[in-house]
Amino acid sequence: MSLVPGAYRLDSFRHVALDDVGSTNTECLERARAGDPGRLWVTARRQLGGRGRRGRAWVSEAGNLYASLLLVDAAPQSALASLPLVVALALHRAISAEMPFAGDRIRIKWPNDILVDGRKVSGILIEAEGLSSGRNAIVIGCGVNIAHKPENPLYPATSLSEAGASTGPEALFARLMVELADALDVWQAGEGVDAIVSGLESARTRHRPTDHREFARPFAIGHIRRHREGRAACIAPRYWRDAPHRLRRCLFSSYSVSGPDGRHG
Repeated sequence: MSLVPGAYRLDSFRHVALDDVGSTNTECLERARAGDPGRLWVTARRQLGGRGRRGRAWVSEAGNLYASLLLVDAAPQSALASLPLVVALALHRAISAEMPFAGDRIRIKWPNDILVDGRKVSGILIEAEGLSSGRNAIVIGCGVNIAHKPENPLYPATSLSEAGASTGPEALFARLMVELADALDVWQAGEGVDAIVSGLESARTRHRPTDHREFARPFAIGHIRRHREGRAACIAPRYWRDAPHRLRRCLFSSYSVSGPDGRHG
């Protein structure tokens, strides 16, 4: 699947700004099921049922960035393994643009956590769903601690305001829209992954795992394992030996796939 350079023009995206929602990812998936063609950004002032990896839920207060991008048939399934790297690069660049004074204080922890002063400032959650139309929806969810940070987080956390930034959700989102459109254009539905990896390396992404067993974790998309209760499915990963060479340093976070009924395994 090859795209024409410039296919992800900024004016090809739409944006819906909401007040309080359950989660921006859920909102995008519901719109996809209703026939939305994709390239739709959904932002919210607050999330009342936000979720992260492994199904963790939280209430997200106003003042932070809560944004999700819906894409439809964006890439072959085999190419989606590198998508979290695309998002991480774009988010790193967006935050760096809003904190030009921070320099190397802003780093990427493999594969896609953005750290400021060694503490987590953002989260990325990518979800995919096969639609009843036969098309495939992908939702890229990004959350950034701007005014607030979680209480009692699993990992050390900070906020951009605590780190000295004076940005707000609208300004950071405007940056993210531009950077992710550019990164998706470079990615070329997976064919430009080498350029993405080069961008990550040039961003001086450190904090890589030092334990070799961390690199031996399951790597990428594999076969779909059907859930016993219905069409819901999750992705059972291929193993490290199957990973393309240049991605062997680029582990990505888990994401889920579900069937047309919208249930998750």
